[in-house]
Amino acid sequence: MPFTATQPKCFTEVAGTRILDWTLRAFQANGLDEFVFVGGYLIDVVREAYPDFSYVENRAWPTTNILASLVCAREHMANGFYATYTDTLYLGDAVKRLQDSPHDITLVMDTRWRERYVFRSMHPESDAEKMIVDGDRVAQVSRTIAPNEASGEYTGVIKMTAKGASQFLQFHDDVYAELGDERIIADGRPFRMAYVIHLLERMIRAGIPVHCVAVPGDYHEVDTIQDYHLATADWMRFST
Repeated sequence: MPFTATQPKCFTEVAGTRILDWTLRAFQANGLDEFVFVGGYLIDVVREAYPDFSYVENRAWPTTNILASLVCAREHMANGFYATYTDTLYLGDAVKRLQDSPHDITLVMDTRWRERYVFRSMHPESDAEKMIVDGDRVAQVSRTIAPNEASGEYTGVIKMTAKGASQFLQFHDDVYAELGDERIIADGRPFRMAYVIHLLERMIRAGIPVHCVAVPGDYHEVDTIQDYHLATADWMRFST
């Protein structure tokens, strides 16, 4: 607020361009132009502005979280997919690195993440989706990782091949069969309120390979008014 009173957060303009349009540019620069928008809050505003998208609605958005929203789009995932948060800024290079990854599940990791958090007093390092990696293999992804032990921050941008998507969805269904909506998955959260990293962390512990590509900065999460001002000041470098 106040930016989200009448529009979803992805419509917020940073350096003169909507966050969502920065995202589209990053993918389109790499020849990726078929988009599925998973929405809930004010989804009709997005439908009107972007009629060429395919849409999936999470009608339970007030009582669920990112993992539940992503899985709402499972019918679009079978042949492999890319996924991204819609309140983040990054460039086409991050997507290109994902494209070049030969692995079935690949995450984008920002290695210069702590430089941003120096200025994020409203969003401390303890809230970051941190990663520990061994080479390009992800050993852990969790908010509970100590900042000085983290290799970087998960940016929310991910690629899965058809095999990776199958593993991801099967694992999701198995965990849901075990926990249902209300039993805790991690961090005191019931399964319906899980983040994607909660499932990825379980997959890693079960021995399913998860890999990463690294980007050295040129990334922002816009979660607060403070973040908005930080991102705007930095992202003017890329304004045209």
